[in-house]
Amino acid sequence: MINRRSFSKALGVGTGAAAVSLAGLRAASAASTVPTVTPGAHAAFPQLKQIRAGLLDVGYAELGPAHGPVVICLHGWPYDIHSYVDVAPLLAEQGYRVIVPYLRGHGTTRFLSDRTFRNAQQSAIALDVIALMDALKIERAVLAGFDWGSRTADIVAALWPERCKALVSVSGYLVTNLEANLKPLSPQAEHAWWYQYYFSTERGRLAMEDKTLRHDLTRLVWDTVSPTWDFDDATFERTAAAFDNPDYAAVVIHNYRWRLGLADGERRYDGFEKRLAARPVIEVPTLTLDAERDPFTAPGDGASYRDRFTGAYEHRTLPGIGHNVPQEAPTAFAQAVIDVHHLLDK
Repeated sequence: MINRRSFSKALGVGTGAAAVSLAGLRAASAASTVPTVTPGAHAAFPQLKQIRAGLLDVGYAELGPAHGPVVICLHGWPYDIHSYVDVAPLLAEQGYRVIVPYLRGHGTTRFLSDRTFRNAQQSAIALDVIALMDALKIERAVLAGFDWGSRTADIVAALWPERCKALVSVSGYLVTNLEANLKPLSPQAEHAWWYQYYFSTERGRLAMEDKTLRHDLTRLVWDTVSPTWDFDDATFERTAAAFDNPDYAAVVIHNYRWRLGLADGERRYDGFEKRLAARPVIEVPTLTLDAERDPFTAPGDGASYRDRFTGAYEHRTLPGIGHNVPQEAPTAFAQAVIDVHHLLDK
């Protein structure tokens, strides 16, 4: 929570930090309205940072006052930290310390050892976030994400609630159940997942290792899952540069094959995966977002996952928005982060 001490430390960072009320988080979350920003208003982050955390040397962007309440924003596939290039400044101007890391296999994040298995099962990625928080000496943070980022944030909130102050999760509860994933979905839903099955083949793996084919495949995904987003070529190319990471293909292929039971995880994560298979509830304050034009958004306005959130809760649907919610609707996403703090008082 923003208290008088952290507020005073935030002074001098900028007018945005001073906008946080001295009355503390309750007043700020109840009254703060994020200024509207046009998607694409920002093209880049300030200079990136690197830190050793767990198995990785993590590349990340950081904005906002050093002593502000922490928000960790987690990207998905095929995306990178630029999904939050407009969100992060909005939150920093409200006095938050915003951390946006490259996930394993993306951008400037690297494995510390060549001998480490390029594993992308869900609990391994979640533990990367815990390791990053430990390395940065962050005890608790608001976690916010979409796609892989939603799943990762959900898992941290479910298994380590003491590290998660509150949660913003696009598409709600995305914890993978391997047994359930063996069952077919409706043909329309299966169609949206075409690349998941492509990656199950050797041809799909080779395509991800080929820079030109990888570029064209990921661009096709952007076009199809965000049908109303009018982004330009430069916006895509900024993110596509993160796919040149030497471990990108291995991480992506393992993630999707593991989900379908076609690739093994590591035994050291078995205990976590067993707990996740039981679909644990999330007790921390949560705000879920559904994107109306996202082909992966489940019908029912969040009803399919409502029972997984047992704490203070709010749900919103974003009309006309596709899969990459923070980049397509940065104002709404940043507002959700601020508003989820208000749920702490309910």
